[in-house]
Amino acid sequence: MGGLFGVASREDCVSDLYYGTDYHSHLGTRRGGLAVRNSHGLQRAIHNIENSYFRTKFEAELERFQGRLGIGVISDTDPQPLIIGSHLGTFGIVTVGRITNLDDLVRRAFRRRSYFSDTADGVINPTEAVAMLICEEDSFENGIRRVQEAVRGSCSLLVLTDEGIYAARDRLGRTPLVVGRREGALAVSSETCAFPNLGMDTAHFLGPGEVIFLTAEGWERRQAPGERLQVCAFLWVYYGYPASEYEGLNVEEVRNRCGAALARRDDVEADCVAGIPDSGIGHAIGYANAKCLPYRRPFVKYTPTWPRSFMPQRQSLRDLVARMKLIPVRRLIEGQRLLFCEDSIVRGTQLKDTIQLLFTYGAREVHMRPACPVLVYPCEFLNFSTSRSTLDLAGRQVIRELEGQDDRYLEEYAAHGTQRHTAMVEGIRRRMHLTSLTYQRLDDLVAAIGLPKERLCTHCWDGQGEA
Repeated sequence: MGGLFGVASREDCVSDLYYGTDYHSHLGTRRGGLAVRNSHGLQRAIHNIENSYFRTKFEAELERFQGRLGIGVISDTDPQPLIIGSHLGTFGIVTVGRITNLDDLVRRAFRRRSYFSDTADGVINPTEAVAMLICEEDSFENGIRRVQEAVRGSCSLLVLTDEGIYAARDRLGRTPLVVGRREGALAVSSETCAFPNLGMDTAHFLGPGEVIFLTAEGWERRQAPGERLQVCAFLWVYYGYPASEYEGLNVEEVRNRCGAALARRDDVEADCVAGIPDSGIGHAIGYANAKCLPYRRPFVKYTPTWPRSFMPQRQSLRDLVARMKLIPVRRLIEGQRLLFCEDSIVRGTQLKDTIQLLFTYGAREVHMRPACPVLVYPCEFLNFSTSRSTLDLAGRQVIRELEGQDDRYLEEYAAHGTQRHTAMVEGIRRRMHLTSLTYQRLDDLVAAIGLPKERLCTHCWDGQGEA
């Protein structure tokens, strides 16, 4: 997915930029980047963070970096920030999101005899494509407006200029941006969890399509927010850090409510409740409290060297990470009826291995309660579950097994309570070798988040969402 952080300060901002960007490391493990502006111009550093943590790669940069304006990014796609020379001046830019019409934008640029300098494996850097759109206009404000009009999918961005930082949330607000403030400094961030330890308070959540301009003295709105909001519901279910808030709603509180909703509809008997670390924990605590069952940890996560498992690009590496980072506690497994809460079941490969290990260690029963509905549709707007291959989404694998192809009767399979939906869930349960499997209902998930459904993107579950 990725995350952005920018800071404008009366004093040197490098330390704030370094730690503020690092607080987005849960959103990606591919590349990290920083850029600062000072009297010498723009300084930049980009590092591959697939095999090491952000802090270890960038610690050495702190001695040579200085400046009062800076932007940073954790990216799971292209190397960023980019430094662009243009008629608007030299500026730095970082982006997050997914541009679904990138090929069309590139072809249009080629027809104008434009060119792109940053390609990898024949793929144009989407951040460079965004920068080119900005440079087609006579001001940064108009250029950013051009991006929001032209891009399909989602694109939130920060632009570092001589005078300050432009921050723009994507047109439908699928990815968040929020302003933090303390005396003498302002920041803009994808995650509010970056603020407390920098001594900042949350000052403003940007609305969909809103554009603001930040300096050390304050921020001003350059484009008002639109009325249409489609914020990604998966932020609360999985992506978000427990200490963060989106639209003023705390991630951990929402996960607790998700777990409680699962518990209210459940009548299975279990000896204890557990969460698949880490994002399943908040859901499990909510379930356990609602059911008055003990919360236990039959798995513990070994965090010193193993990153989050869904981030590595190769499936074999994801499987290895998932297997190695969870260590079973045999005394809490043997002879027990275990109920696990998980954020979601995407492919199911890793979870199947985990379940098998539980039975190997003597579990009597293993029940699974995902905190969201079955993922039936691949994400069209961010970089999650983007493949349509039946080798990916567990639900689509079962649909192919039942129908001979993986894209038939999708609306029926997505609708809770239909015969096809029940058959799909049973097929996933058998594949996982679970004692029982019950998914969250979409209406319960929406209620747990606390926003009207029309202000959430729920495309992964029901296929609804505006491009």
